[in-house]
Amino acid sequence: MNATQNPKPEAPKMYETENDISLQRRSELNLLMNQRLACAVDLQMQMKQAHWNVKGPSFIGLHELFDKIDEAVEAYVDLIAERIVQLGGVAEGTVRVAASRTRLREYPLEIADGMAHVEAVAGALSTFGAAARNTIEEANALDDADTADLFTEVSRGIDKWLWFVEAHSQAPK
Repeated sequence: MNATQNPKPEAPKMYETENDISLQRRSELNLLMNQRLACAVDLQMQMKQAHWNVKGPSFIGLHELFDKIDEAVEAYVDLIAERIVQLGGVAEGTVRVAASRTRLREYPLEIADGMAHVEAVAGALSTFGAAARNTIEEANALDDADTADLFTEVSRGIDKWLWFVEAHSQAPK
């Protein structure tokens, strides 16, 4: 990706707080979490895209599954954004910011078939799950066990939803 697709965000504005994590580490955590927030907002909208447009014999099951994943991801978006603000940062979660910073692949708009959505959703969940696991390591390196724990929760949830989605394509043929 080139710089125009994912410009590096500038140093974030930080508010004063009595939190004992240093300003330097809080600033680094803010950048890190705002990157994940962008991907989480994108992931949530990708789940809605799948939910709205799925067709085929597994319609109702997939339609409901994608909606449940969307609800879970919405909760992760909120957790990430609130953690940013707890550390004195500004949660940058608009759709335009998310679109400019996301590292998820563009969701294919032309698909309708349930199995095509299963594949696209699984790919998005897998990519986001890997980023969440990397964030655990990065937060630990910044001595922030709470942020690492938050992303452990997110990662565990994403892995569960990935399992639910992939189960639709793993049956013996």
